[in-house]
Amino acid sequence: MMLDLRERPFTDRGSRLVVMAADDGSLQVAAARYETPLRDTTLLTGLRIFADGRELPVRRALPDRVDFAAGDTGGAAAGLGDGVSMAFAGPDAIVLVGAAARAVWDGGQADLVGCLVLVGPPTGVDTPTGVDTPTGVDTPTAGRPPYVVGPGGPRPDGPAVLRAAEARWRDWFARMPAVPADLRERAEQAWWTLAVNLVTIRGRESLIPSKYGYVGLWNWDSYFHAIALRHADPALAREQIRILLDHQRPDGLIPDVVHDHGSLAETTDLPRSDLARLAQHVGGEPVREVVPVTKPPLTAWAVWKIHEVDPDLDFLAEVYEPLARSQAWWFAHSDPDGDGLAEYLHPYSSGLDDSPVWDAGPRAEPPDLNSYLALQYDRLGDIAAALGQDPAVRRAEAGALVDLMVARRWTGSRFVTLVGGRETDVRTPLELLPLLTGRLPAGIADRLVADLRSPSFWGERPVPTVAFDDPRFDPDAMWRGPVWLNVNYLLIDGLRRSGHGETARELRDRTLAMVRDGGGLYEYWNPLTGRRAGRATSGFGWSAALFVDLAHDAFLHP
Repeated sequence: MMLDLRERPFTDRGSRLVVMAADDGSLQVAAARYETPLRDTTLLTGLRIFADGRELPVRRALPDRVDFAAGDTGGAAAGLGDGVSMAFAGPDAIVLVGAAARAVWDGGQADLVGCLVLVGPPTGVDTPTGVDTPTGVDTPTAGRPPYVVGPGGPRPDGPAVLRAAEARWRDWFARMPAVPADLRERAEQAWWTLAVNLVTIRGRESLIPSKYGYVGLWNWDSYFHAIALRHADPALAREQIRILLDHQRPDGLIPDVVHDHGSLAETTDLPRSDLARLAQHVGGEPVREVVPVTKPPLTAWAVWKIHEVDPDLDFLAEVYEPLARSQAWWFAHSDPDGDGLAEYLHPYSSGLDDSPVWDAGPRAEPPDLNSYLALQYDRLGDIAAALGQDPAVRRAEAGALVDLMVARRWTGSRFVTLVGGRETDVRTPLELLPLLTGRLPAGIADRLVADLRSPSFWGERPVPTVAFDDPRFDPDAMWRGPVWLNVNYLLIDGLRRSGHGETARELRDRTLAMVRDGGGLYEYWNPLTGRRAGRATSGFGWSAALFVDLAHDAFLHP
């Protein structure tokens, strides 16, 4: 696959370094950090390569190297005169390999003879602790080494660096699950995305959503990431779950994010719409209370997905008790009215923090939450049975919760969403997610599927995150209309669990076609155009992961 150095930058598994093209044709290097735009972490700008008095433009960019000017297979390694290649000589070092040339960048230049370390750690520095930062060295950040721009230390064996880079990428792509031929190009891009989004956080390999600012292990993102990793590296998939559970609070809450500086399990922050509403209500800046934050309870669902591909009873035994504590947290700490139906106490906990559901207040009960909890009871039952325990209690809890949802939230035509205890009229696909329980009466399941297939939610590129015919629908605004792959994936799973396999297959195929034809692996898509929506980031982890899994499913079950 080819990189465009814009939406698909040159980077590597385990590295925080990102090489991108600037508008003037030069290259720049930045360091990916938690909640920080790459424009604020730039290490090097204006990079150009010259030989014999002429500039060598980028000829092509591949996962393992960037080639400048001459050559088909990578500069000096192929004996091609003025050819130069860029490659990673480890996660913290970018090198230039080739014949006699000169690298020039803003504020510096260096001659290239054989191999030049362009960006790398200071010689002999393993961690930034207690190290004075000399001129030209990036400031140390949370366990990451500082970076030196320009030549320094010994020069590695350039051809060996190129061979090693090629070999590790060849091995990674060889592990990609099989997909239909018409999906292979996008699947390779998705598989590359998963590799380059693997970085070390607090000493452990973590798959982050994107190097464009999302540099942390987000809770439910990690569950979706694990669904793809299970096909090639089940141990790494399990590690994503372990990292989150190792940061679980004593009360059972699984944190929202694990990042370089610790974890996020509570906040005083609110989305702008909620702050504006509260300020108007109280007449001035509202008092911000500390609220626990997590993400939707899909942990046991993800654990079981991994187990289905690579059974591991020891892992199930390890995680069962933490999963049960997480389940209990929702009813003990996130059911403020005590009616037995849990609520999201903060928009962040829903994962859909800019949805119009939250326009009426920061506490809400859309139908997805208790559907996840019912599913999680059943998955806890599956785990208990696999461990030789009686699953009957968990099965009964799942059934009782679904019965309560039907009794209190089913109107005869839809499951309602409550905000602050009051019904809201906003239409979202969250009201279809009770299908995920697989326990609805057939008539209710049929009614939800008919709603899904109605003009409110169905089209060439379903499913919008706000109904097409809702006045709040905006095809480009985050969670206010665009298609998100995780919502579609959960609906596909729910349709299958509820006995609607043909609609599940059709939704799978339409989702795959949208991503195949949509230009890239984005955070979300405009459902009217099928292209990148609004401010959606690129190289997004769960979009890549779920595309790979659905494409593999399409290969196995056309």
